[in-house]
Amino acid sequence: MYSQIASNKRKSWMLILSFVVVVLGLGWFLGEYTGYGYSGVAIAGVIAVVMSLSSYFTGDKLALAVSGAKGPISKADNAYIYRMVENLAITAGLPKPDVYIIEDSALNAFATGRDPEHASIALTTGIIGALENEELEGVIAHELAHIGNYDIRVMTLVIVLVGVIALLSDFFWRWSFWGGGRSDNRNSSGGNVLMIVGIALVVLSPIIAQLIKLAVSRKREYLADATGSLMTRYPEGLARALEKISAQPAPMKRANNATAHLFISNPFGKKVKKGLAHLFSTHPPIEDRIRTLRNMA
Repeated sequence: MYSQIASNKRKSWMLILSFVVVVLGLGWFLGEYTGYGYSGVAIAGVIAVVMSLSSYFTGDKLALAVSGAKGPISKADNAYIYRMVENLAITAGLPKPDVYIIEDSALNAFATGRDPEHASIALTTGIIGALENEELEGVIAHELAHIGNYDIRVMTLVIVLVGVIALLSDFFWRWSFWGGGRSDNRNSSGGNVLMIVGIALVVLSPIIAQLIKLAVSRKREYLADATGSLMTRYPEGLARALEKISAQPAPMKRANNATAHLFISNPFGKKVKKGLAHLFSTHPPIEDRIRTLRNMA
């Protein structure tokens, strides 16, 4: 478990570092092309940070509303779930998050919130009814792991970087449309090479950014699996829960692309295969997650 946790943390930050390299490369090219240096990168960064911070502080309420979550529940509403979340939060050394219920037969759950003091967990009625005690504990521990690992902050950082790349790419196309660019770059052979490389970077950067964003999301799922298993000391519970979830891949009634990455399983109910489909998925294949959990010792 400890090696899985260390490996997934390391891979997550390596992906984010590659993000930064792409941003710097794109910024250098635009600075050379426009003659404005890094001022454009700074402006794009400020805009992306402001936009992301607004979603950072209000995103949890939006995610709960979009998913149709009701709550927060009290002990009187559902003592079984309330106490399970409370006990696992104590085990993890975290404040008890607010608990919400989604009236949906699909088997799914998610956690949201900007930090452990402002966090919520939502569970569908389907997953509460279908899972045994140890299996449901595994799912809740997984969601508490997302909270304890500050995954919302990691993904906010990733979204800022995606935003910077999108703004810089848009700036380049607008600048080029209006005839911008340094004449010395466009009238020399070296400038022509720079233009070709730069345009290729601008075209590919948004695609690369989305792929890295999705890869980070998948690594955080593996990390939450390992951290949650360490919390319960029983990886088999979560493995069995994932088996039941994959056996009933019904889409959620209110599945949404904006919140899909939050859920323990793809809310659209599609099985993710290897190859290209895997690259563009917010979740790792459940079969891989189950195998990894059962290899833990």
